[in-house]
Amino acid sequence: MELKTRLAVIGAGHAGIEAALAAARMGVDTVIFTINLDAVGNMPCNPSIGGSAKGHLVYEIDALGGEMGYAADLATLQSRTLNLGKGAAVHSKRVQADRALYKNIMKKTLESEKNLRLVQAEIVEILTEQADGRSSVVGVKTSLGEIWSCDCAVIATGTFLESEIFVGDRVYSAGPDGMLPARGLSASLLALGIPLQRFKTGTPTRVHRRSIDLSRLEVQKGESEPMPYSVRSSGADTKEVNRVPCHVVYTNQNTHKIILDNLNRSAMYSGNIRGEGPRYCPSIETKLVRFADKPRHQLFVEPCGLDTEEMYIQGFSTSMPTDVQYEMLRSLDGFENAEIMRYAYAIEYDCAEPTAMYPTLEFKAVGGLYGAGQFNGTSGYEEAAAQGLVAGINAALALLGREAMILPRSSSYIGTLIDDLVTKGTSEPYRIMTSRSEYRLLLRQDNADERLTPIGYRVGLIGEERYSEFKKKQEKIALEVSRLEDTVIPPTDKVNELLCTLGSSPITTGARLSELLRRPEITYKALEPIDASRPTLPRSVRQSAEIKVKYEGYIKRELAEVERAAKLESRLLPEDIDYKKILGLRLEAIEKLEKIRPKSIGQASRISGVNPADVGVLLIYLGQA
Repeated sequence: MELKTRLAVIGAGHAGIEAALAAARMGVDTVIFTINLDAVGNMPCNPSIGGSAKGHLVYEIDALGGEMGYAADLATLQSRTLNLGKGAAVHSKRVQADRALYKNIMKKTLESEKNLRLVQAEIVEILTEQADGRSSVVGVKTSLGEIWSCDCAVIATGTFLESEIFVGDRVYSAGPDGMLPARGLSASLLALGIPLQRFKTGTPTRVHRRSIDLSRLEVQKGESEPMPYSVRSSGADTKEVNRVPCHVVYTNQNTHKIILDNLNRSAMYSGNIRGEGPRYCPSIETKLVRFADKPRHQLFVEPCGLDTEEMYIQGFSTSMPTDVQYEMLRSLDGFENAEIMRYAYAIEYDCAEPTAMYPTLEFKAVGGLYGAGQFNGTSGYEEAAAQGLVAGINAALALLGREAMILPRSSSYIGTLIDDLVTKGTSEPYRIMTSRSEYRLLLRQDNADERLTPIGYRVGLIGEERYSEFKKKQEKIALEVSRLEDTVIPPTDKVNELLCTLGSSPITTGARLSELLRRPEITYKALEPIDASRPTLPRSVRQSAEIKVKYEGYIKRELAEVERAAKLESRLLPEDIDYKKILGLRLEAIEKLEKIRPKSIGQASRISGVNPADVGVLLIYLGQA
């Protein structure tokens, strides 16, 4: 029997799900393979979606036509928006999700997609043929010896490749959550010339709820008016939000003494682990070493779901032996009788060197082979889903004979993430942060649809009805911005009394609503009593209109920067350019440019080791070419 598909997606985690759904919805016959059907959409770490900058990615995934935001809305246990005390650019939604429900939603979604097949099988080899001097994908082989012919493949293997678990001095081969590791595929990739590296991540213990005295912990409630991630969500879909509280606890001097006294027993410090760990999500022992003067560390106690008693201790990741894990845990207030349900562990795994890929996430060495997710050297479910979506879209576009989708840095955090990976690479698990973007005020949560939905529509993931609703929303925002700019408020006693109440100075002549709104102490909602012509608008429209008016000057400056950067991005470099023959380039620049093979002058300027003088040389070369 011949087994055949157009696209093979290897792995059904967050990256694989988005890749497979995108391609299938674009009309491409797709098969998604997973080692275990019960692990589709698994969250082996904290079952949370979003957070600082990560929430931006989820909104962007939804705006392009991806699935993560909608599933997260349906599985939400608690919703919060972080950084509300700061500017609009860094406001980030985060939800605690029901782990089992999220997995079930994603598995059912895959099973229901008409152009998609979900198959439990381990892929151990990528099959290729030589064509025009380059290897190209022609199939994949399973551990059972089956061969599936295909024209493209997306590798989204997460942390499974040759993975090993570390608990104290115990080391054994396994994937996350005690699943089987992926054996053999790494060797196949190396044979194809795909460079690999070794990374590490970890997870905390899971504790039984009944063994925690929650009355002694700080309660952390959700926000009163959460905005959904997805425009597909409605009150009927999301049902009740903030169904359970989360809690906060702190480490203490006793906790720190236990950890430091046993530091030599941690796999992280015994020399057993070779892989690089995540800088921005370190183990608790790393925190104590790195921040030795800090008297305590905040930990979050969060539920894993409504139908389980497992509680996740965020911030308490460790690779200590089990007896030390008990000591550490029981030193916390309210945890004196803690019962561990799952022990903490560190996991080490193979992943690709992302500079070996184009901005489409296709490997330079193998035509039709794409990488996505933690396999590309990132950390986090959101980063994985974002890359999976881009890889799936580009694989489908290639199979359909259409132009690739490359998102510039100015378009999105997705574009920033991918540009960082393929241009600069990463020596540790990469995590998206708002500080990584030079266009933060343009890349807000509230305008993700404005930035990306037209692109999702163009590639075929946004339908006509949704696109029509999107255009209506943008029209409403534009009308409200115009009204705020045109409406003049007279200097009446009522107006000045309100302004004084808000801590703002009174007016002596008429003032436009937009002028008042630009005052830092004044919000759109606060102006309602003196805004007689205000229409009834959806919250999302009000929010976007307010931000556009309030930050107009800053937004214009960033748009000018985007325009300047676009000029460099439009200066394309020939694919066959020989950098060794360009006079004036430094040796380091030649080496980096030959390795990365940038698409444009703009991308070349962001490569570590290429300085402004080298960019000048390239511009002169293009002018002469």
